[in-house]
Amino acid sequence: MNQSTLKIHDFPEDERPRERLLSYGAASLSNHELIAILLRTGTKEESVLQLSNRILQHFDGLKLLQDATVDEMTSIKGVGTAKAVQIAAAIEMGRRISKLHLHDRYTIRSPEDGANFIMEEMRLLSQEHFICLYLNTKNQILHKQTIFIGSLNSSIVHPREVVRP
Repeated sequence: MNQSTLKIHDFPEDERPRERLLSYGAASLSNHELIAILLRTGTKEESVLQLSNRILQHFDGLKLLQDATVDEMTSIKGVGTAKAVQIAAAIEMGRRISKLHLHDRYTIRSPEDGANFIMEEMRLLSQEHFICLYLNTKNQILHKQTIFIGSLNSSIVHPREVVRP
């Protein structure tokens, strides 16, 4: 059988992403296998594993995929609106889960605590962001707000923009 026409049921059971997840856990799967599980099906021309691999190649991996719009994803042959929405929803779910522990009345006791609170969110940003953390009298975070998004390496912010919120 031609490699390009292989379907997921043509793979040995121990090589199928769902079965591997059940046997070995989600952490044992590659990124394209996790995406294949989300997509569920491929196309007439390629398996779901080939399609998911092509999606990752198109976006040079997860870093750019995490910011991809539904329109950008649907520009890939074989990815319709439903599949693009499933990927976008999974990425957003991951973002929300990663932020869960941070919003339980996080207390700022040092500049390092403030950096730890927002670093995971900010480390992949491609532009400077000026973010304010608003605290109560116990130094617990009440609100976080992006005040300004600057250029590649600078942000110019007027003090009134910080104090207004």
